Amino acid sequence: MTGADTDTMAISRRGLLRAAGASAFAIAIRFDGAGAAIAPASFTPNAMLSINAAGAISLSLPKTEMGQGVYTALTMMIAEEMEVTAQSIAILLPDGATGRFGKVTQDTGGSTTIRECWEPVRQAAADARGALIAAAAAQWKVAPGECSATDGQVIHAASKRALPYSALVASAATMKLPEKTLVKTSGYKVIGKPQHRLDSPAKVRGEAEYGIDVRLPGMKVATLAQAPVFGGTLDSVNEAAAMAVKGVVQVVRLPDAVAVVADHYWAARKGLEALSPTWKDGTNATASQAAIMASYAKAAQGEGASAMAEGGLDAAMMAKAMAGATKKISAVYEQPFLAHATMEPGNCVVHVKDGGCEIWTGTQIPGSARDEAAKAMGVPADKVILHNRLMGGGFGRRLEPDYILRAIEVGKQVQAPVKLIWSREEDMQHDLYRPFYHDAIEAGLDADGKPIAWTHKITGSSIMARLYPQYYKGVDADAVDGSVTTPYTLPAQRVEFIRHESAVPTSWWRGVGGARSAFVVESFIDELAHAAGADPIAYRRSLTSDPRTQAVLDMVAEKSGWAAPAPAGRARGVALIHTWDTYMAQVVEVEKHPENGVKVVKVTAVVDCGQPVNPMGIEAQIEGGVIFGLTAALFGEVTVADGRIEQSNFHDYRLLRISEAPVIETHIIPSSQTVGGMGEPPVATIVPALANAVFALTGKRIRKLPIAKVLTA
Repeated sequence: MTGADTDTMAISRRGLLRAAGASAFAIAIRFDGAGAAIAPASFTPNAMLSINAAGAISLSLPKTEMGQGVYTALTMMIAEEMEVTAQSIAILLPDGATGRFGKVTQDTGGSTTIRECWEPVRQAAADARGALIAAAAAQWKVAPGECSATDGQVIHAASKRALPYSALVASAATMKLPEKTLVKTSGYKVIGKPQHRLDSPAKVRGEAEYGIDVRLPGMKVATLAQAPVFGGTLDSVNEAAAMAVKGVVQVVRLPDAVAVVADHYWAARKGLEALSPTWKDGTNATASQAAIMASYAKAAQGEGASAMAEGGLDAAMMAKAMAGATKKISAVYEQPFLAHATMEPGNCVVHVKDGGCEIWTGTQIPGSARDEAAKAMGVPADKVILHNRLMGGGFGRRLEPDYILRAIEVGKQVQAPVKLIWSREEDMQHDLYRPFYHDAIEAGLDADGKPIAWTHKITGSSIMARLYPQYYKGVDADAVDGSVTTPYTLPAQRVEFIRHESAVPTSWWRGVGGARSAFVVESFIDELAHAAGADPIAYRRSLTSDPRTQAVLDMVAEKSGWAAPAPAGRARGVALIHTWDTYMAQVVEVEKHPENGVKVVKVTAVVDCGQPVNPMGIEAQIEGGVIFGLTAALFGEVTVADGRIEQSNFHDYRLLRISEAPVIETHIIPSSQTVGGMGEPPVATIVPALANAVFALTGKRIRKLPIAKVLTA
């Protein structure tokens, strides 16, 4: 099969999806960059909203959509305050620009979107509604307070008059925008009601454009090889052999990488194979997994920086508190490096021209990435245009701009737009990995088995120190998240952090601190419950007086049938978190499995995330997070040999198979409390719940991941 045939096959596959995806209604995914044309708006009350002369509302999405559902949830919030249906709103994916949305950043991660947008997004919509009401009131010569909005129109009940938004946008645009129009606090028509994903129809039909789908006139396609050893450099290439491949037009050499530019991807791949690059390995050529793990264990013997924001005890005070314990329990937990393994590998289209550049990609940080691109180009930010696109997964990987900066390095040497695509192998072996963590934890128990003293020493690399050195004061606030504040009352507590770096580059990974802490804290709490001879749920409940924490525990016990014995050959485990402003408990039911050691049969999840926005989105986040977390818990591990990553693709970086997926049952506790995050909580909770279920089934305590490797060793 030729390269041209391969390229055509990609087009026909999307054509097939388009032909097969006929639907009764569609929401258009529109772009305000170089995408589809947008009709001029007559009324633009703020950076998020515009209403054209026909009364059609457009939302410039202030956050990025990578499959987590903010496209729908934020639209629902606008629809609620604007008194229209979510389906009637057109969603635009805006270009990257720092400060574009004021206090709402374009950065998307850390389960922050709904929490950050809850007030300002609804307020923006409420103020727009207020302006339309004021315009109608002025036309009718009545007080605005006598008018209301409903179903895309303003009504004056006393006189039974009504005007659609389309009749008001021109006058509203000339009026001073009302400030702090009251937002709804109850009586929701849209918020809290199940809503199918608004982006699904376009995705099913193959019409949605991801970063990797972008095509421009005259565009070339490139792929690259980077030094396999961390810190290595390019030595030599067989450029003549690469250029002899049909379709190859250029070889771009970089200090630590080389790219082949071609008419299409297949030619670029074949050209890269012919290029046969060699490398100078540098100082990390001898780095190994065993040596890295040993270095963490050694570093953990040192003294850490106190991570307690308040109420923490110094070492002497903690020793005194621990001395009063009837019994002491200690454990060491280890969590491996993890890759992101997004379905869509790294990619970016760049056109360097006219003293600046234009970029098309999917990124979680469109504003920040544009700024970083400008620095790389050595130009002001206004010389860079970044068109953001949908992402085939992010999980924190696209919080880093490295693949964009790589594309710029290549694009500077190509006299045309160029799309740089990372192969799966490059994506896997040149990731920025979830850090390796070494946790040493000890508790002193009283005569009733309750903790009276608790010490926790965390050793790991610091993402915060690398990205935000101005805020790093010896403790990585993210790494200790969920350890400093647990769901439990601990009379004497000391948490320390020791920064230790290795040759492996690290960054955010879905949950990062809160997820890594949950595995340690919830596994250890389970150990304490066992030592006390107590039921794991009852023991947890006895350590907290918080009613929301107790409520999720009570419901998960009820819904999972915890009080009844597990079916023959099965066992259950539980875990609880209160992180990202969300309360969640999960019960996992497992049985033995000949290949993996254990199979997850059922997961019961209970969540209190405050006021739910889209219950269907919450359920989807829990289901996806559980599968993502089970993959990591059972199989996830990146290892190092000879200074390079050993895993290269999904054959040796194993994912959970469809046949291994459990039944997942989700229960949402009704609430009107402040909204919480939903991206990370299910990932954080599932890992310790599974580990605790494995102990209940086998008697083997899981203190090192991945679980399948431990059970089948």
